[in-house]
Amino acid sequence: MNTPLSGPGSATQTPGREPVRRGLPRTSRTARNHAPITATGLVVKVVLLGLVAGIAIWAAFPLIEAAHWIGLAILAATTAGLFYLYLTRRHIPAKYLVPGTLFLIAFQVFPVLYTASTAFTNFGDGHRGSKDDAIVAIQTSSVHQVPGSPEYALSIATTGDPATGPLVFLLADPKTHEVSAGDAGGLRKLDAGQVTVSPTGKVTAADGYTVLNFGQASVRSQEITDLIVPTSGGAIRSTGLSRAYEGTAVRAYDAGCDCIKDSETGKTWTADAASGSFVAADGERLAQGWKVNVGLKNFSRVLTDPNISGPFFGTLLWNFAFAIGSTGLTFLLGMGIALALHSPRMRGTNLYRVLLILPYAMPSFAMLLVWRDMFNTDFGLVNNLFGLGVDWFGGAWTARAAVLLVQLWLGYPYMFLVTTGALQAIPRELTEATSVDGASPWQSFKAVTLPLLLVALSPLLIASFAYNFNNINAIWLTTEGGPFAPDNPTNGATDLLITYTYRLAFGAQGAEYGMAAAVSIFIFAIVATVSTISFRRTRKQEEVYS
Repeated sequence: MNTPLSGPGSATQTPGREPVRRGLPRTSRTARNHAPITATGLVVKVVLLGLVAGIAIWAAFPLIEAAHWIGLAILAATTAGLFYLYLTRRHIPAKYLVPGTLFLIAFQVFPVLYTASTAFTNFGDGHRGSKDDAIVAIQTSSVHQVPGSPEYALSIATTGDPATGPLVFLLADPKTHEVSAGDAGGLRKLDAGQVTVSPTGKVTAADGYTVLNFGQASVRSQEITDLIVPTSGGAIRSTGLSRAYEGTAVRAYDAGCDCIKDSETGKTWTADAASGSFVAADGERLAQGWKVNVGLKNFSRVLTDPNISGPFFGTLLWNFAFAIGSTGLTFLLGMGIALALHSPRMRGTNLYRVLLILPYAMPSFAMLLVWRDMFNTDFGLVNNLFGLGVDWFGGAWTARAAVLLVQLWLGYPYMFLVTTGALQAIPRELTEATSVDGASPWQSFKAVTLPLLLVALSPLLIASFAYNFNNINAIWLTTEGGPFAPDNPTNGATDLLITYTYRLAFGAQGAEYGMAAAVSIFIFAIVATVSTISFRRTRKQEEVYS
């Protein structure tokens, strides 16, 4: 009959009770489940939580200044939640999940939501701020010098780098000898002890400002001319680099009619809340407006405006062709090379693999610029090597063929690498079994190798399609979207939706961020739909071959 051991370190157990260890110190369940925090871990925790507190304080001041109380409440709640989570020993899984979730929200969810909200507005050049900002801009831009306008001795200064820092007018009043600093935000007086004034009445130094010399100011003469300092009676503008005047606004806002009136011509522009603009009776709109919600107007313009819908749907067809062609051609070439090097009869495969991945190892943006020059009609390597005289970027179809060839060269090494890895996972016994059954190499590839490759590589092919659908570098660095039709300089033959959107947002006609955001939503919906359908088909394939 066996008897339980006794003595130091032994354990006895009674039915229904936990074993009691003799000779060992009793520990709590919490101490058993949680290892003690080391000094290094404690320091890291303190530093990270201090960083969180610092970021929260830094972000709180702009929210308070802008009176965004909801945002401030969210910031405070998030900060308090993080401190609670990482100062308690509970909620261990959440400690690992929360950082990734916050980064996902900050870098994925928030940009998508912000883009979607912008798509429902007229946000763009001339419609960036509020109505009050638009009124101030209209009035100050119409300032003219009239007889008796106050004049000032002007010194140009910056609050930072003389070449790039924000410009400031340092103004000395010849009558009162008061010195003021002015910028686009308004005019503010400076104490006499903060400035140094020359015998000629110009400010030569001021605390907190860097006074520009004549050469530095000359370089930024256009910015100086464009700078307008609003005042209660009008605005201050420069006359050259040494004098300034306070002029009177020709156009002024009348709250009674909610309109802008021109005192010289008598013309009136009435506020149109729907478009965020001041509109005259003859339909003329003032360039400066304000940001408003326009509902589905941007989306309807994409579908119904001939100037936008025509290029949009034409570009969409080429976009699909480019994404499918780039993905399909690179996959076929990469797979073909991988199959050739996977053959046991192949020798020197390591050398071939090193040579084949060279395009993948080089910076793509640099290679795109090199290929652009290689397709040059006059001195390009392609024409000179083959004795051709093709104007590759001058015709629509030759330009499209050129960008697809460039993508083939840049993309096949990636497909070669992933296909090589997938082939290593396919047991040779499967293909050998088909050979024993009398199948030809092509039949074996079609029945066994290709289906198994597609099961393994379908997610990568879907991701490659999504990437190429928005591959702005491939087009912008080679053809810049061209060639362009004479009657449509805004949409080229090789434009993708993303390059068309970029030109729409930053084109010569002025930025239209609301419209560009609407097109971006269309792009997102298209890629998401295609990806969803493709992933469903991939799961069906996995079920068949699992």
